[in-house]
Amino acid sequence: MATHQQTLRDRQVASLAKILNLNHALISGAENGHGPAVANGLTAQSTPVLNADGDPIWKVLVFDDLGRDIISSVLRVNDLRGYGVTIHLNINAQRHPIPDVPVLYLLEPTTTNLNLIGTDLSRNLYADAYINFLSSIPRPLMEDFAAQIAEAGTAENVAQMYDQYLNFIVGEPDLFSLGMGKDTYWALNSAKATDEEIDALVDRAVIGLFSVVVTMGSIPILRCPKGGPAEMIAAKLDRKLRDHILNSKDNLFSGHSHRPNSASSAPLSRPVLVIVDRNVDVIPMLSHSWTYQSLVHDVLNMHLNRITIETMVDTENPNKGKIKRAYDLNSNDFFWTRNASIPFPQVAEDIDTELTKYKDDANEVTRKTGVSSIEDLNEQGSSATHLKAAITLLPELRERKGILDMHMNIATALLEGIKSRQLDNFFQIEENITKQTKAQMLELLNDGEKGNQPLDKLRLFIIWFLSTEQEISRTEMERFEEALTRSGTDIAPLTYVKRVRDETRMTMMTSAPSAPVQQATDSNLFRGFSSISNRLTDRLGAGTLGTNFENLISGVKNFLPANKDITITKIVESLMDPQAASSSAIAKTENYLYFDPRSANARGTMPGAPASRQGQHNAPGGFGPGTNASFGQRRQGFSEAIVFTVGGGSMDEYGNLQDWAKRTSAAQGAVGSRRRVVYGSTEIVNAEDFLSTAARLGKEST
Repeated sequence: MATHQQTLRDRQVASLAKILNLNHALISGAENGHGPAVANGLTAQSTPVLNADGDPIWKVLVFDDLGRDIISSVLRVNDLRGYGVTIHLNINAQRHPIPDVPVLYLLEPTTTNLNLIGTDLSRNLYADAYINFLSSIPRPLMEDFAAQIAEAGTAENVAQMYDQYLNFIVGEPDLFSLGMGKDTYWALNSAKATDEEIDALVDRAVIGLFSVVVTMGSIPILRCPKGGPAEMIAAKLDRKLRDHILNSKDNLFSGHSHRPNSASSAPLSRPVLVIVDRNVDVIPMLSHSWTYQSLVHDVLNMHLNRITIETMVDTENPNKGKIKRAYDLNSNDFFWTRNASIPFPQVAEDIDTELTKYKDDANEVTRKTGVSSIEDLNEQGSSATHLKAAITLLPELRERKGILDMHMNIATALLEGIKSRQLDNFFQIEENITKQTKAQMLELLNDGEKGNQPLDKLRLFIIWFLSTEQEISRTEMERFEEALTRSGTDIAPLTYVKRVRDETRMTMMTSAPSAPVQQATDSNLFRGFSSISNRLTDRLGAGTLGTNFENLISGVKNFLPANKDITITKIVESLMDPQAASSSAIAKTENYLYFDPRSANARGTMPGAPASRQGQHNAPGGFGPGTNASFGQRRQGFSEAIVFTVGGGSMDEYGNLQDWAKRTSAAQGAVGSRRRVVYGSTEIVNAEDFLSTAARLGKEST
């Protein structure tokens, strides 16, 4: 039987579970990641730690904004209650005394937060304080805090103080963000950003990546292109890891019992950390995707795994208006887990399959108990044995019903967005973008019937502009810009894109699809949704949801995406599996710097002036070599990788990397090791946010 391979989310959840248990070892086995709850990404519902009298220790949880985002992405309120958390509050909010209850802090080690903790201790807001910092607290801050509480006479109220190395947000099993904000790309590419701002961003990225590496439990080999923020981060991270190993006898990587090979220096037992700048390929930040999770992120603006959509109060009477509904996509959502990376048309069919299964299971329960519906199970008239069995199944059936209800509402909102914006047409054109002529592009931009959001046209044009091999004259560009302006588009982002086009085209790697785009010829293309609309009322009793479903899906194309790897995936393949990578991909990564924090060679020095972000990486006093690796080291393979983009991440890139990992692992069969890729960025942003930043940069350059 294959063992469950821990994801980054599993590890973070296990660490949070231990924190919530006041840093006591979990009795349920969740700490080593082998418990079933952790395998599903949830905390194990073990008994909270007890006090001397054998009673549960109930506690207050206080966090800052980053701590809130970290917790809310992976845990629910019920999970917190399972560990005795009765109330959770933001440290910046007004809080009232609860003197008999201990407080558990989870926050960044900043001067402001430490002062607020000191104030809480002086006011006796809570009983004992259990302080958990999301990253390592700097020594000067620690000394100032110690002096502060010693002077106030409150030091005895501090029961624990830990560095937890958890300052990153996990959105999917192997997707993380450092939560550095949407302006990071601007700061790293704007002439108006100061050296101090650049240094602060680089340092924050290094601290966040250090925490990710600690959570993963193994010291990676670092690879990055020469010059720019990626090299600055790699060099500083190499130095930080190297100093930690040298200065800590019992370092953070020597005690991971769940990673028996974490202390090994054998290449295959260690991951490779690939750090690249966002400008290596900006197309994934703009492209229209066709997978479920990418569409949700693009159309519904998902944030921290929460989706807010507007639904009609009564579809039969639109005058009643709309109501906002918020949905959380958590790790116990079996449907999201299975379908997040699947093309949208297949998601429709799976909803239909799950509805059929739910109806059959519900009918089986009602048949045995003799009631007419699940809601009537409390009535008498059925045998005690069957009633007991039905009541046992009832929570699971109701949870499934709730999940399917939620995804039907999400799918309905997606379909409305797809149809109004004609996203299926945009996606289909982008699948064959290099075949589009200048005349075709101009005709599309001038077509007022192509969608109701001008931004989609701008996204499509930029993708074509960066991909085409055709020469575009100044007059032709003016025609394109005029067409975009007439459609109501702000062309300021295009000004910036023209500036970085040459840089991006040098690093982009395109590939022909390994399979042609499959498109149905049937006029009613969404078979799954058609069957749902016909039978939804009988199955879930939600007739208002399915009333206009068939009208929504008419005219929306059903096709499967071409199976092709994008630039970031080709880079990762050339570094993880050089033997299978194309010669062009290897050629572009051949000169990537190589840092091994465990090696006396292949090391980097601290970066010099931040001017190196402008590409002046060969200047004297700049970066350390990072290149003293042999040909064999550069060609070694890896089964595990962490991929980090500096300046913004894309759900398309995450999905493409996961598809590649699954595909190549399956091709190796039982003899090869299973590949795993963890993807992260300074911030996960959608196309609208990225274009907003590009517009800001474009206006600065005019």
